[in-house]
Amino acid sequence: MTLEATAAPVEPETASREEDLYTAKPWTLIWWRFRKHKLAVASLIFMIVLGIMAIFADFISPYTPFSFSKLNTFAPPSVVRVIHDGSLHRPFIYAVKRKRDPETARVLYEEDKTKVLPIEFFVKGQDYKFLGLVPTQMHLFGVSDRKQQINLLGTDSLGRDLFTRLLYGARVTLSAGLIGVAFSFVLGLALGSIAGYYGGWWDSGIQRLMEFIRSVPTIPLWMGLAAALPVAWDPLFVYVLITIILSLIGWTHLARVVRGRFLSLRTEDYVLASRLCGASEYRIVTKHMLPAMTSYIIAAMTLAVPEMILGETALSFLGLGLRPPVVSWGVLLQDAQNLRSISLAPWLLSPGIAVVLVVLAFNFLGDGLRDAADPYGH
Repeated sequence: MTLEATAAPVEPETASREEDLYTAKPWTLIWWRFRKHKLAVASLIFMIVLGIMAIFADFISPYTPFSFSKLNTFAPPSVVRVIHDGSLHRPFIYAVKRKRDPETARVLYEEDKTKVLPIEFFVKGQDYKFLGLVPTQMHLFGVSDRKQQINLLGTDSLGRDLFTRLLYGARVTLSAGLIGVAFSFVLGLALGSIAGYYGGWWDSGIQRLMEFIRSVPTIPLWMGLAAALPVAWDPLFVYVLITIILSLIGWTHLARVVRGRFLSLRTEDYVLASRLCGASEYRIVTKHMLPAMTSYIIAAMTLAVPEMILGETALSFLGLGLRPPVVSWGVLLQDAQNLRSISLAPWLLSPGIAVVLVVLAFNFLGDGLRDAADPYGH
């Protein structure tokens, strides 16, 4: 009796998926693995939405960041409602009345539930330049009553809308992190690749430089720089200078990663074959070694952005970094240094919550990219 092995029939859909898997490009495979990481995908969506809101902050916010109201100091966040007297309405807020506590003389705010202020979209408000170019008065939302304000996150000690200042601050804080990482990326990639590819005294010299930079205490350094910087300097120039200094301090981690990868890649067969074929060292590095670790570099850069953001926020919070009139999350958190202000207006901590959310989003995004880029992790 003979046994004949019969192959199980393969379904067309399964065969098509397997063919797509074998023929897909590396970046397509990374995207397929990345979208399985739910937290990373949610973080990516969150960062895209936040980036769009920061870019169009002047249109989305109902006011300008420096407009103040003496009658709305430490005003609580406006509560958006849709139900009034038991019936459904379009989104609205109640008007606010001011009064003083007869014992403490503290200003109190009460909702006037007899006066409904519908939230209107695409309304005319304060003048600004859209993207810094086109003068306009159009804002995404607002209320028609000019004596009342809609403050989604409350106001500060000068009556400035905190939601508006939070969006404008996102521009500075996020751009400081991204630009700082871009500078540190260039430095870390260049010096790390030289140390890993050539070795010898190049490696020793760059390693000693990295150890020296990492050993310098940052807080005393920033205190000295803050004392040395003239107060009359342009805030924009101070912002650029702080971004560059952050990158000069933060490139060492990426350089270590690149150096370690180059040490392992320079003995690979395809690198040796390129040398035997007469390829130049520049071509070997740029065409063969760097593409082999591009995904790892992207993941390392994504994880480095939170460090830059935390660095700028901490320094500005301590008064060693950016200063008013620049609006950043660290500058906004300076109002939260006073415990009395926090007890009166706990919503002043909202920039700190924004920093926590952004740092978590970048960490989840970096974890997702790292897992998706690891060919042996799946």
